Amino acid sequence: MFTGIIEEMGVVRGFDRDAKSARLSVLARTVLEDLSIGDSLTVNGVCLTVTGTANGEFTADVSPETLSVTNLGSLNVGDAVNLERALRVNSRLGGHLVSGHIDGVGRIRDRRPEDEALVLSIEIPKELLRYCVKKGSITVDGISLTINQVTDKEIQVAIIPHTAKVTALGLKGIGSGVNLECDLIGKYVERLLQETGPEGTPQKIDREYLRRRGLL
Repeated sequence: MFTGIIEEMGVVRGFDRDAKSARLSVLARTVLEDLSIGDSLTVNGVCLTVTGTANGEFTADVSPETLSVTNLGSLNVGDAVNLERALRVNSRLGGHLVSGHIDGVGRIRDRRPEDEALVLSIEIPKELLRYCVKKGSITVDGISLTINQVTDKEIQVAIIPHTAKVTALGLKGIGSGVNLECDLIGKYVERLLQETGPEGTPQKIDREYLRRRGLL
C-alpha cells in the first residue's frame, strides 16, 4: 500500500523493450536509501517490483498488461517520474490509501494558474466517473489529490506550488496522459452493493452478511 505522497522525482535512465514487456531503469536518491530487491514502489502511481539497485539507480520489470493500461509505455529516457516507496505500518497516512493498481489513463485538457495553485482539468474514461465525487480523493500519476469539480467527462484538481515543483505533474502540459487510480474504498462499496440475494433480490448488507465474510 501507498499514500500518494511523492518522495522524489526520479529520471528515466533506460527503458529496454522487447516484443511484449520492458525493463525500466530510474535514477534516484531518496528512495534508494533502504530499497532492496523485491521491494515495491510506485513509478507515476504504478506499483512495480524492484529487480536491482546499483550506482544510484534501480531497475524494475514492466509487464505487458501494465504497458497497455498505464502511461509507462510512453516514457522516454530523460523523463521525470514520481516515486514513492511502500507505506510502513507505523508511518503517517498523509494522503489516502493507494494500491498502485491503475484504473485507467486520463488526459490533461486544461492547465491554468489560479491564485497560487495550478488547476488541471483532466478528461477521464467514462467508466471511472462513477467513482469521482466532489471533495473525494483520486491518485493522478501517483499523487493523492482532492477532486474540486466533476463534469460529465472531466474532473478538476488543484496542485499547490510545492507539489508542482517536486513532482513530474508540474511539468506536464495540455494533452499529456496521466495514470489514474480511483478511491479504493468506493470500488469495494460498489462491489458489495452489486451482490444479490436469493432469486436475484437486492442483497441486504447487515451484521450477518458481514460476519459470513469475516468482516466482523
